Amino acid sequence: MDIFNERPKCELIGQNGNIFNLVSIAANTLRSHGFHDEAQELVHRIWNGEAKSYNHAIKIIEEYVDVI
Repeated sequence: MDIFNERPKCELIGQNGNIFNLVSIAANTLRSHGFHDEAQELVHRIWNGEAKSYNHAIKIIEEYVDVI
């Protein structure tokens, strides 16, 4: 489910793959494009139990940003 008609582009490929780092980069990308509520929602979804695995967390991130 995409929440945007066009998701902001986010450079995650080639970054440190630590999930804390990736969530931070994605949330900062959202904030820099004016999506403050969505950034907060992304962080909340991942850290409050919805993400059951690393791969699931990545899938959630991909709902919010266009990973490049």
